Amino acid sequence: MFLKAVAVGLLLAVCLIGRRVEGQRRGKKIVSGDSLIYLGQDRNPWKPLIRTAANISEIRSIKSTFQFRTYDPEGVIFYGDSGDAQDWFILSLKDGFPLMQISKGDVQVSVTGGPKLNDGIWHTLDVGSKGKFVVLDVDNLPGLVVGMHSQQTKEVVSGQIRLALGGLLASKDKMIVELDPQMDGCVRDGRWLNLSMPWEVDEDELLLCHQNIQPGSYFAQEGFSLFNTSVFDIDEESGLTVGLSGNFSQMDGTLLSVMSSEGELLGALRADNKTNKLHVTIGKHKDELTNNCKRLQITFLRSKVEVLQTLDKSIAFSYDQESTPGYITALRGGRLAIGGLLGDREDMVGSHFLTGCLEKIQIQGNNIDLDTALKDKSASSHSCPV
Repeated sequence: MFLKAVAVGLLLAVCLIGRRVEGQRRGKKIVSGDSLIYLGQDRNPWKPLIRTAANISEIRSIKSTFQFRTYDPEGVIFYGDSGDAQDWFILSLKDGFPLMQISKGDVQVSVTGGPKLNDGIWHTLDVGSKGKFVVLDVDNLPGLVVGMHSQQTKEVVSGQIRLALGGLLASKDKMIVELDPQMDGCVRDGRWLNLSMPWEVDEDELLLCHQNIQPGSYFAQEGFSLFNTSVFDIDEESGLTVGLSGNFSQMDGTLLSVMSSEGELLGALRADNKTNKLHVTIGKHKDELTNNCKRLQITFLRSKVEVLQTLDKSIAFSYDQESTPGYITALRGGRLAIGGLLGDREDMVGSHFLTGCLEKIQIQGNNIDLDTALKDKSASSHSCPV
């Protein structure tokens, strides 16, 4: 009976998502319907976007179908438990593959498999219970099967199932497989069980999904993504290199800003689509580039800074060190922001935010996932509107 309850909880967890906010219940906004909802709304990443509860006695169907789309390789889709977070289920993605985690009494199970789902295509997911197994089918083909047997055989025939979308109601420490919870993805077209209960919304407003998307990180002039430079491997010889790719003629605002541990602005890149220029600021130096290139690269070395415009793969500007300590020393313990201009050392707010799509962000040659940012994850980390 537990697996049936778990399956029902998971299936119900997405049964009423999609419409705009339609009303209130006990002071909470509620949603229902069959249209789109965006899972990656900026909030505490472990906090559910919407939640509800259902009496087990009211449940008649244990099969549901919904469509899911994302470019994000990792994050929570939905969660269900028996009401006290002792027995729970999580459906998520890990490295792009579906991941199910189940905890029941003395047994914990995690299974990853099926096709990769982070290809930006709408996939139809069918979730159901077959005997002792919870089964996930993807696009009418076998996807993932989870089976378990607990020595605690008492059936769950009463009480409630709690359900949450885009987050957990249990402690993240209970998870079997660790993961980043933030999911830049969408759900639509649900056909769900036999219930029509509303979901409570913790946010003031639910964001809608874009009709068409492409890979990248989209900034809507609402904030930036902040990193401590200490998380990057910076050595004396190779320094720190940041590469940004995209259609800069369609962007406006600060692409990148880097600040020392002492609060000195070491460098900034800004796009201006009114003048069709890219503005480069390194210390007291200010220069301009045309915005018809597709990639910019800035490298902080021990005694100079190089800006590379890859339209012709040549160094656009090179700036010698103006003061001591050198750039590498100044960088250590500093801050790096994508999509906004950093303020002084105590100011974590920022300004001159970016509007536009960065198709690729690389630091030290590695692709950067904005879900790992320290603060202000206001960008759509893996998708841009087309």
